[in-house]
Amino acid sequence: MPRAEPVQTRVARAPGGLLARGNAILPIELLQGTEAARAVAHGRAYWLAGGPIAFAAAIEIERTDSGGRRSRRLALGEIDAGERDILCAPRSSIVRVPLDTTRIMGIVNATPDSFSDAGAYPGPDAAIAHGKAQVAAGADFLDIGGESTRPGADPVGVAEEIARVVPVIEGLNDAGVPLSIDTRNAATMRASVEAGAVIVNDISALSHDPDSAGSVADLGVPVILCHSRGNPASMREHANYKDVGFEVRAELNESLQKALVGGVLRENILIDPGFGFAKKPEHNARLLHDLALLHGLGCAILVGASGKSFDRIAARANEPVRRIGASLAAALAAIDRGAQILRVHDVAASIQAIAVHRAIVGA
Repeated sequence: MPRAEPVQTRVARAPGGLLARGNAILPIELLQGTEAARAVAHGRAYWLAGGPIAFAAAIEIERTDSGGRRSRRLALGEIDAGERDILCAPRSSIVRVPLDTTRIMGIVNATPDSFSDAGAYPGPDAAIAHGKAQVAAGADFLDIGGESTRPGADPVGVAEEIARVVPVIEGLNDAGVPLSIDTRNAATMRASVEAGAVIVNDISALSHDPDSAGSVADLGVPVILCHSRGNPASMREHANYKDVGFEVRAELNESLQKALVGGVLRENILIDPGFGFAKKPEHNARLLHDLALLHGLGCAILVGASGKSFDRIAARANEPVRRIGASLAAALAAIDRGAQILRVHDVAASIQAIAVHRAIVGA
């Protein structure tokens, strides 16, 4: 599909304008396929983050003292030029993987107690085989984790975490895709990168371990900053929001600024809204509805909605494998809002759903 010339090749400055005033901008009237290309060609829309979604208008949102919203619709010509540049700029490639289309990150849990597949891959060999099967199914990245971070989970010692993940990383070095390490601990980050991982995925957004930001900066690898509150044992207590989309955006912006101050390069930062982390099903649903709010932060968006609850029906399916329908619905909704990477358990089903979705919208 033809693209408009990008406004810039990289977001080189911290977001200002609306964000500096504490406001947010939500791209709306989102278009895909030939409809999007035609609208952009005629000046009626802009490409969103250099991807296949275009937007024809926006809403400026201001948080009121009571926690509600005050908003106004903006036509294209009313959007601040700096904010427009941030919304339109193509996101930087991650480990030489371009983000101009949806990418898939397969999940490899080297844990006995993860929420999704506890004990399914009881040793390194099984986890390695699972990872290679995901690559064969079409995964663009693999994310290896050695500590369960499901709500209520007990922490794992760093030495044990390293012992779980390093053999798996070493065994997947020849899988042909970039490897990510899912950890909150700086020592595990360093050991995993030494073993071959090239991305860090931290559900605490570099806040759990005081050495993590410096470690990521020194290692020079991309990092995924995930929104959460508290820790796995306490996060349920922090699932309180007046406006979950606005609050998650604001708190991710704080994490982003701290990472930049800590020496992490902006082009190495991705953001994850953290579905299921300190969020109830109704928060997950609203947050996904408002996902496009996050594009104003100027970073690529990773969505990990696989196996999460979005309503009471999905929540009653205690086994995440029974939530495949909910997972695929959430994945397609994330694509429609411009997410660049989907972190999933079932790679084959996700790729099949995306292919059908693209055929329907003409992307």
